[in-house]
Amino acid sequence: MRFGSHPRPAGRRLGAALLAAAVTLASAAAAFAADTVVLRVGDQKGGNRSLLGIAGVAKDLPYRIEGSEFPAAAPILEALNAGALDVGYTGDLSFLTAYASGAPIRAIGGTRSDARTQAILVRQDSPIRSATDLKGKRLAGTRGGWGQFLISATLEKAGIAPREATFAPLNPVDARGALMAGSVDAWAVWEPYASFATLKDGARPIADGEGLTPTITFIVASDSAIATKRVAVQDFLTRLNKARLWSLDHLDEYARNTAGLTKLPEDVVRAAYAAQRSSPVAIDDGVVKEIQEASDRATRYGILSRTLDVGRAVDRSFTAAASH
Repeated sequence: MRFGSHPRPAGRRLGAALLAAAVTLASAAAAFAADTVVLRVGDQKGGNRSLLGIAGVAKDLPYRIEGSEFPAAAPILEALNAGALDVGYTGDLSFLTAYASGAPIRAIGGTRSDARTQAILVRQDSPIRSATDLKGKRLAGTRGGWGQFLISATLEKAGIAPREATFAPLNPVDARGALMAGSVDAWAVWEPYASFATLKDGARPIADGEGLTPTITFIVASDSAIATKRVAVQDFLTRLNKARLWSLDHLDEYARNTAGLTKLPEDVVRAAYAAQRSSPVAIDDGVVKEIQEASDRATRYGILSRTLDVGRAVDRSFTAAASH
């Protein structure tokens, strides 16, 4: 063939066919990408996504997870409220606080932990021996969540008026430092902070949440995700429940994995998991009644800004679907 001559018709037809095939494949890939649901999931280091992975239930997802890691539950709730996430998780009281402020979210599932893993701790050398000794003391805890609630409930049970103790609103990291330094007398906290403080700092519990708090961690979805990504949200929740049940029978493996991710000591994580025994909870009449009682109590304590109808804050349909 001379330079500048035209290709043979067969070559032209092959080139055209390959081009057409490439265009078709590109169009199909674009269509597939457009049809793939993206579930935006808020997580913490060593949280639900790592549990799904270690439990082996994150395979063959019919949707794509776009994960974002947060340092605590509060910014997860903020992101859900802003529409930047579809699904996240948080403690029951923190969820209710966000819901009371108008966040367009619903609790769709969750886990229950042993209430004794929410505890009020003091230093080893503290003269405080029981809840009755908290009168006149400075007590640290998170505002609007389990910490403030446990302090208020413990004082009430001990017959101590709120004005007879001082509440110091501190996050867990700052509260631990304050307790060890002696600038607060006691600290209301949960796992794994409680196990770390007892195992590594020598702190000791003088009260706990048994009979006072539901100790439920909710899986929370935005109203928008419930309306537009229901199938994916349901599947994600089902897988989380399976993973949580797996963890109960594999505490050593689960703790080792979490310790590697969070850099927490493995003995601390193992102790926390063993104490919590976190199990999936169905959002049924019993749970709604229990959370309603806690909500009413939190309103009385001034933690919640208004009285809530917990039945409207939850979506039971995901529990119902999972039971079939």
